[in-house]
Amino acid sequence: MKRYILIFPILLAYLSLFSAEITLTINKKFLNFPISQQEDRKKMQFIADGVEPWSVVVRLADSKEDYWVFYDVSHLKGKKLKINFEGDDTALNRIYQSDEIQGHESLYKEENRPQFHFSTKRGWINDPNGLIYYDGEYHLFYQHNPMEREWENMHWGHAVSKDLIHWEELPTALYPDKLGTMFSGSAIMDYNNSAGYNKGKEPAMIAFYTAASSDRQVQCMAYSLDKGRTWTKYDKNPLIDSKEKWNSQDTRDPKVIWYEPSKHWVMVLNERDGHSIYTSTDLKDWNYESHVSGFWECPELFELSVDGDPNNKKWVMYGATGTYMIGSFDGKVFTPENGKYFYNSGHLYAAQTYSNIPDSDGRRIQIGWGRIPQGDMPFNGMMMLPTVLSLKTTKDGPRLFSEPIKETEKLFTKVDSWKNLSSGKANDLLKKYNSHDKLRIKTRIKLSHATDAGFNLYGQRMISYDMNSNMLNGMFFSPEDPTSMELTADIYIDRTSIEVFFNHGIYTSYLGRTPDPNNKEGLHFWGNNIEILELEVYEVKSIWE
Repeated sequence: MKRYILIFPILLAYLSLFSAEITLTINKKFLNFPISQQEDRKKMQFIADGVEPWSVVVRLADSKEDYWVFYDVSHLKGKKLKINFEGDDTALNRIYQSDEIQGHESLYKEENRPQFHFSTKRGWINDPNGLIYYDGEYHLFYQHNPMEREWENMHWGHAVSKDLIHWEELPTALYPDKLGTMFSGSAIMDYNNSAGYNKGKEPAMIAFYTAASSDRQVQCMAYSLDKGRTWTKYDKNPLIDSKEKWNSQDTRDPKVIWYEPSKHWVMVLNERDGHSIYTSTDLKDWNYESHVSGFWECPELFELSVDGDPNNKKWVMYGATGTYMIGSFDGKVFTPENGKYFYNSGHLYAAQTYSNIPDSDGRRIQIGWGRIPQGDMPFNGMMMLPTVLSLKTTKDGPRLFSEPIKETEKLFTKVDSWKNLSSGKANDLLKKYNSHDKLRIKTRIKLSHATDAGFNLYGQRMISYDMNSNMLNGMFFSPEDPTSMELTADIYIDRTSIEVFFNHGIYTSYLGRTPDPNNKEGLHFWGNNIEILELEVYEVKSIWE
């Protein structure tokens, strides 16, 4: 017994060398954290009265930091917040409260800050989540690591917009909990009070998300009665634990929609090798119905009119990687008509569409994550331009088209326009725009006597069309007229990204900017005897001004 009595205090002393603790009375809006990429990640836990404890791992800097990140702790004002840390006191004591984030004076002016795409103030972002319109606001929730510019510690970040272009970043919506970190999902307005959370005339906004642990990924829900500003998690989470059914950890990203003909809710869930369909009447108890193989992550399922004809509608199912199927849906089973098609390639991932868009609008609006690094910035990742999805008839049948929403037009001012140019003349005229860090260019080119041709920016191919093998920017492409030698492109160039919408949106190429440092050409058409039939240049306003 004496032996154990002796060892126990020694063990406690040993452990205390590797842990630190501070308690703060929260009286400011933000907590600022110094971060060093050279530090190993260490666990940090947050404990406050009336709030479920949560933890993260963080590269907290004890001396020289690379950048600062922050938590918005305005919801904890007046409370005592205890922070436990596996590192030492020196690093922990560098955390400080302020009504400004560290570096606020240069916010949105950073070297690699996207100028007309959404990016978070600090930290990492990936998949868009919970895209929903309500009471004049478009909500953008997103996968967010507020503690670092790399992936980890998944929370739901939150921003709102009146026009899908200019964004106001709000405090974190969902924090990690005992079930895991907050993976992707969706949101709905529960007008019929299916879940029983509505208050008077205020319908609940309900979020469905995956809680991910080292053992499993389970589906959960939370509700808000103040337009998404604060959230209460369902006390009987999880709703679905697919590990018990399929013995697979890959069960995530619930997309919930209302199916009007049968008046029930539908959840499309990525499981195993594709998307499963579940149904519910109360949003809490879910029944498995069917499965479609061939997709990975972030499911979508929606109905579109073909060529705008309300009497000719088809359902579209897609996953995270830019491929889709067209078919029919009876509320329980999605039946594909043919195989899979693609409508984009490159750095777009995990795109989702908005729910609750008013009938008077009627658009199917999509936002996707731009998997584009921002370099040595205190933020990483971005959202690509919002687009409208439509089904249009082609020579091969109905296909999905994607074009920027009309609201983007307010950002662009035409400054030059030409017709019928040689590539050499076009390149000369474009020289004055080579130094612009943001630009829009529209063009229509004819590939006369050219087996391959394109359009570069400092050696990077924004358009690369090989007519021998019918490859356009690395993907097989067959124009509507198989003998056509013409190609249209609408090109959006931001500081770190390039989006190219070909032939009015039948195919979109998403690129990160990777200029050749030795290239001096700038904007440059190439190819044998190609003709520039139309060329327009637009200057761009920053959304942060």
